[in-house]
Formats: sequence, C-alpha cells, structure tokens
Amino acid sequence: MKAAIFRKTHAPLTIESVEIDKPWGREVVLGHEGAGVVEAIGGDVTTVRPGDHVVACLSGFCGACPQCLDGHPNLCTGGLVTRPDSAAPRLSQAGAPLRQFIGIASYAERMLLHENSLVKIDPDLPLDRAALVGCGVLTGVGAALRTSGLQAGQTVAVFGCGGVGLAIVQGARIGGARQIIGIDVFDSKLEMAKRVGATHVVNSANDDPVKAVRALTKGAGVDHAFEAVGNAKLVRQAIESLAIRGTATIVGVLPPDATIEFPWMAIRPECRVQTSRMGSNRFRLDIPLYLEFYRQGRLLLDEMVTRRGRLDDINDAFRAMKAGEVARTVLTFN
Repeated sequence: MKAAIFRKTHAPLTIESVEIDKPWGREVVLGHEGAGVVEAIGGDVTTVRPGDHVVACLSGFCGACPQCLDGHPNLCTGGLVTRPDSAAPRLSQAGAPLRQFIGIASYAERMLLHENSLVKIDPDLPLDRAALVGCGVLTGVGAALRTSGLQAGQTVAVFGCGGVGLAIVQGARIGGARQIIGIDVFDSKLEMAKRVGATHVVNSANDDPVKAVRALTKGAGVDHAFEAVGNAKLVRQAIESLAIRGTATIVGVLPPDATIEFPWMAIRPECRVQTSRMGSNRFRLDIPLYLEFYRQGRLLLDEMVTRRGRLDDINDAFRAMKAGEVARTVLTFN
C-alpha cells in the first residue's frame, strides 16, 4: 500500500510503498484519525466486525490500569494498544520496520489498529465528517465540555482558532457560554470562528489580546481561557486574561523545555491553570455523542472542512495549514 513517510525534518513527506502485517487478536485494519470501514479483524476481536463504520482515536485504552479503572481512559498507562518491541511491526518497508505515529499512523491507505482504539458509528454518517471527531473535535469540544468546568452563562476566550480552537469555540457555544472571544493572527480563521460560534474576535497581530479581552468584558476578564496552539506566550496571555476565580485550560502541546513567566500580580485571585489531554474523553461515549450533536445541527463539521485532497496532495496540505489557509483538510482514498 502507499503511505506518506516522514524521513527528515523540514523536508517534504514522500509517498512510498510499504507492507502492512495481518491482523492479530484484538486488532483491525482501517483508515486513520477519523473514519473508515473495517476490512478484516483478528480472532479475538469482539467490538467490531468487517463492514462496520468506525472512528479511530489515539486515546486507545487498556481498561485495566488505575486511570482506566478510575474513569479516565484518555490517560491510560497500560500500553495495550501497541505491539511489544519483540513482535513483528505493523508497518514495514523492504523488511525494515516503520514507526506507527501515536499508535495510529496518519497517512496511509489502510491502518492496522487495536480494537480499543476504535468506536463503531452509524453507517449513515458521512465518513469525511466523522473523521474530524477522532482527534481535533474530540479534543476541543471536550476541553470546553469535559475538562474546563464551563457553566452556562460564563465567558470564554480561545487563543488560537485552528482546528482545535474552532472546536473549543463550538464546545463553548454548545455549553451555553454567553460570550466567546476568538483570538488569532489570521483573519480567515477569525471569520471561521465567527461562523461557528464566536461572539467577538481579536486579531492579536494588530491588538494586544489581553487588553482586548478586558475591554470586551468591561475590565473583568473571562471565566475560562483556552490555549489551543502550544505556545508559551499564548499560555501567559490566557492566564493574564482571566477573571477572578477564572480557569485557564491549556490544550496545546508545548515543547518539553518550555517555560512560562509572568508577574505575580498577573494571577487573578483564586484562578486555576490546568491542562487538557484529548478533551478528557471517554471516546466510546463522547464520539457518538458529538456526532449526534452534528446530526442535530449543533456541532458544525461541514463548515470546518475547508480543503479536500488525496494522499499525493499531503505536502501542499501541510503548506496550506502552516499558511493559515485552512481550518481542516480531509484526505480521502476512494
């Protein structure tokens, strides 16, 4: 099969032929971070069958570790969904193993996954829209509805209006926020934020976002600020934009050595700073729920797909993403 392979930093991905192993017990073959149709299963698989429509999620779980047993499978430490180093690799090329990114591997015609990385969905749902819910939408909507503690009538600022940030905006709208401020450096993304639920937008390339948030909230700051990029400067701005007893939820992934410094007086009384991993999801419950929101017209997925392509278009899709030209790009294989 063909797959997009990352070989060198700052270089285009290359489309090459690779080999994929047969399914083992509790594993399936399907498409990536999103949606596909099961083609084959291992002998011990019980939750899906060939022909099932499924969404894949990188929050694969073991069901037996302390985090899973405590109701937090998104924080699973069991490692069940990956093959041991002593086993044959799921992906290889000319006999040499290839790494499977985050236990999924994004860009390939077929995927071989553990069943605990999958959830079955209704076959009438469009796969190219359901694909969005496997990661970015699950993370963003969940950060607002699951992690943050958002209550109806509260105020929200979202720093970064890419795919995850737009999902946070939608989660805040679904959760009943009365004011949602989208912040980004690209006007195109801010326009998209307004289309999916932002009540106000701020271009931080032109205006100080902290001052703008305070002005829009009559000096109070927001009850909830979300950082959705993974940038230390934006984390600081999110914290500085909080109201008294506000909560900053850091959704973006910062570099391991990142540091965040700010004046002590920038911290509002009794505020909280927390992280969100994949929207605090229990994805076998949350993905069907969020797709039901889509079916009801409450979660806008059609509007988020601003580009489509094939596997051979992947490098141009990355270019468009870095240039801020798109919200989400969907690659299809049929």
